[in-house]
Amino acid sequence: MRNKKIQLIILEVLGVLLGLLYISPFYIIIINSFKSKKEFLLNTLSWPNELLLDNYLKAMDKMGFLTAFKNSLIVTVLSLLLIVILSSMAAWMLARTKSKLSNVIFYSFVAAMLIPFQSVMLPLVDLFGVNKLNLINTHFGIIFMYVGFGASLSVFLFHGFVKSVPISLEEAATIDGCNKLQLYWKIVFPLLKSISVTVAILNGMWIWNDFLLPSLVLQKKELRTLPLSTKYFFGAYQADWTLAMAGLVLAIIPIIIFYLLAQKQIIKGVLAGSIK
Repeated sequence: MRNKKIQLIILEVLGVLLGLLYISPFYIIIINSFKSKKEFLLNTLSWPNELLLDNYLKAMDKMGFLTAFKNSLIVTVLSLLLIVILSSMAAWMLARTKSKLSNVIFYSFVAAMLIPFQSVMLPLVDLFGVNKLNLINTHFGIIFMYVGFGASLSVFLFHGFVKSVPISLEEAATIDGCNKLQLYWKIVFPLLKSISVTVAILNGMWIWNDFLLPSLVLQKKELRTLPLSTKYFFGAYQADWTLAMAGLVLAIIPIIIFYLLAQKQIIKGVLAGSIK
């Protein structure tokens, strides 16, 4: 009994330490976003003597916040819509079609999860370049890439969840006269609500926060997203750290709000997709 209490205390202490470790970057970013440059250089871990809200106003002006926010919103929302619809359709058909070809296609999606983006980014950017597909510096080009990179995990999650949907519902709808498209929209897709929210959250977080792909594809100033706009606080010989911290806070607030509003669906959807 005593040993169990000691183990419980040790686990609680480790949990608190891990929590503090994960929270520490947010603490450093937030407190330094309210400091002057001098105060930031003297001590980055201290609480600010005065809350300088001007940092946020200057950061919004320098990073073109409204334009960058609109670009991030367009890219993220359209990418998520296409990922959810196309991946769920593909997973449904692959789960319901019992053939060797469907198995090969499904395991190809699963294998694609193991390919790191860094290994394909240069050939991909070359293919999308001016002399070939000419999709560099367009929202359509980067959305197309996000849909491709997000499809593997999304198809995997949807495929597991579709197996839990009773096939008798689809058979009854088919007898009533539904074609394949009506069967998907009226019967299958409404039943995939929890896993669709999970897929949207998991993909939305990395698409919204992604810096590497936009830095390769969106080279025009008017097309840059929020993470990419924070790059302009850093020059060749100097860095405006306090404004950069304020810019980072502005960039992460929307996705944190989205995560908090929908976080309950993540565990529910992942468990449903992986166990059933």
